[in-house]
Amino acid sequence: MASNTSFSKTASSRKSVTRVVASVALVAGATAVAGLGTFGSFTSSTDATEAVAAGETRIELAGQGTQGLDVAAVNLVPGDTVERAVQLSRAGATEGFGSVALSTTSAAAVPSILTSDAKDGLQLSIDQCATAWVKAAESKKMTCAGEVTSILSSVPAIAANRDLAAVTKTLNGESKVSNLRITLALPQSAGNDFQLKSDSVKFVFDATQRAAEAR
Repeated sequence: MASNTSFSKTASSRKSVTRVVASVALVAGATAVAGLGTFGSFTSSTDATEAVAAGETRIELAGQGTQGLDVAAVNLVPGDTVERAVQLSRAGATEGFGSVALSTTSAAAVPSILTSDAKDGLQLSIDQCATAWVKAAESKKMTCAGEVTSILSSVPAIAANRDLAAVTKTLNGESKVSNLRITLALPQSAGNDFQLKSDSVKFVFDATQRAAEAR
């Protein structure tokens, strides 16, 4: 009986130890699983490169033939007109224009009555042709062989930001070229106060970019 009692205690002790060890093993295993989430994971990556370059908005002006804006007009009397030819172009591979506007100012330190008098002073007209303007034989009038479109008709010579919608459309076309005849006229109504007056008219053509769009 004594020996049986001793065996029972030993078995009970072993069983208890086994349970403790098993319990510790389970805790250790749980810790290992938790550690996977903290220190390791599946990963993947890929990449690509997007090329980006800015365009430009650039308008250019050139005289046409021997009668461009750099040719002075002198000895005007009431009723005279001054015709000059210029060519605007949308340069190279520049982006399309949203608008083209013309600003004219007096280049003189003190503007004379020729440009400051909006009624009797110089009046401005602009025509556009599908082909280049040429000087007529034995005359200073400018003619062209193509279709003529009126851009401005007899307005005061000096003004800011006149919208030239028809010119914009032409420059955005396939040729990217606008042939213009600029006419300055001294009205018949100009009186003696205009005698011996002088001035210079500065022409500035401003092009703005096309409307922004998704590219």
